Amino acid sequence: MLGWLILAVLAVSASIAACNGDPGYNEEELILATTTSLNDSGLLDELVPIFEAEHDVRVKIIAVGTGAALRMGVDGNADVLLTHAPASELELVNAGDVTRRTLVAYNDFVIVGPVHDPAVIAGMRDAAIALANISALCVGGPCEFASRGDDSGTHKKELSLWADVDIDPQNEGRDWYLEVGQGMSATLTVANQRGAYTLTDRGTYLALLEDIPELVVLVEGDSRLLNFYSVMEVNGDKGRINTRASRSLADFLAREDIQAMIGEYLRSEYGRPLFIPAAGDSEKAISARGGAAD
Repeated sequence: MLGWLILAVLAVSASIAACNGDPGYNEEELILATTTSLNDSGLLDELVPIFEAEHDVRVKIIAVGTGAALRMGVDGNADVLLTHAPASELELVNAGDVTRRTLVAYNDFVIVGPVHDPAVIAGMRDAAIALANISALCVGGPCEFASRGDDSGTHKKELSLWADVDIDPQNEGRDWYLEVGQGMSATLTVANQRGAYTLTDRGTYLALLEDIPELVVLVEGDSRLLNFYSVMEVNGDKGRINTRASRSLADFLAREDIQAMIGEYLRSEYGRPLFIPAAGDSEKAISARGGAAD
């Protein structure tokens, strides 16, 4: 009986708050959960201040692995998600955890490693076979592979490539396989220091190029290495979710002028885009035309 009374009081309080204009969330703040690789690229530092000024809202960025960002959405601990793991994202769409998923941009993953390339993978077009070479030739210590090991979108992509050649480096005690357990920037730093191979998104690699001089791109161009970034609005039924601002951010990122900014971000510095605008396009269409970052 007491339990029902408490629920009734809460319901009445919520009704009164609604009548008094309380939207049920902090109108002045938008919690954005995103991946460390995107945050490390610096792109959000360019875009978020523009959005904040236009919409009079403060964006709180929480940069974690994509797996952790998606869990924040499921648990209702973020208002909006910006991640890069399409299969996992669609699970949230199908479960109703998010109400809309909008493709924003893409680039590609690359396998980087030391110039002397002890696993002899330079120029390979099949990323999974390149990993198989690393597995076969790094035994005994001539080389290592640094994995993010953090359930991020990059880590998920890496594991899918290992699976394509029936190798599970996590469960076989391989001494050449290093699980860093941190973001892309830290993993690239470890790989640079140890002369190890790693899988990285091209955007973060280019943004950190001056700090990781020992690493060069060795494998690229495999269609499986395409890297799609999407924004997802968390379902307002989860509680105090700022659905209005999350919808505004999704629309903002898909806007023509902002898409142009995404495409031009650091293009002149690196001679190629870190991100290719993709609003209004689809993963299927981009993959069909082999849309790796050029």
